[in-house]
Amino acid sequence: MKTQITAFFMAWGMFLSIPCPAKIWDEKARPWQLVYLPLIGLLVGGIWALAAYLTGLFGKLPAVCAAILAALPFLLTGFIHLDGFMDCCDAILSRRDLATRQKILKDSHCGAFAVICMVLLAMAQWSAFLSVENVPLLPLALVPVASRAAAAVAVLTLRPMSTSQYSAMVRGGAPLYVAAAVLAAACALPAVLWGSFAPLAAAVGYGLAVWHGFRQFDGMSGDISGFGLVVGELCGAVVLAIGG
Repeated sequence: MKTQITAFFMAWGMFLSIPCPAKIWDEKARPWQLVYLPLIGLLVGGIWALAAYLTGLFGKLPAVCAAILAALPFLLTGFIHLDGFMDCCDAILSRRDLATRQKILKDSHCGAFAVICMVLLAMAQWSAFLSVENVPLLPLALVPVASRAAAAVAVLTLRPMSTSQYSAMVRGGAPLYVAAAVLAAACALPAVLWGSFAPLAAAVGYGLAVWHGFRQFDGMSGDISGFGLVVGELCGAVVLAIGG
């Protein structure tokens, strides 16, 4: 039980900008930290859905409301996943050799490709929420759950880059099975109960983005996972916008 509690607060402290009530760390709990990513996603999704409900009460400012909903998941995560998205865009769009792409990925400087992709992402996310008259709250709340469950499965399955923080982590076993079960539930239940495929779209979008990133960098890393999360949640928002 102590390991599980530690893993939860490790996930909170690393992946949320909301102040963590217990700053603890145990390297042995790192695989289970990933299992708690969907629970962190539920916190993000719950606040996201609450914001959608509250902004829905102020229909006279739809553009402002859409901007709030578009920005909120980035604010709640301290831009950590957005940073990975921008790093990957810089490296992938450089169209250089593998070694150079990997070097650009770890470079802390922000290049032109990152800025361009960030602008396009912001426009797309804002447009998606502006297009929804009444945001389906429960499916929206589960979009970050599905994307993070997919992230847990990917990190626990894919071979990491040699420079990745995941390179020394043990993979497979019970954490992988739990994460896979949560992923299946987060995608299937909304489709069955509410006819919404937005969480499934988020998981599929994550998977496709990570597959592309894995091929581009010959391994998995936190930046690639962040890239996948941002793309996946945009896919979920777009599906919500078209009525799914």
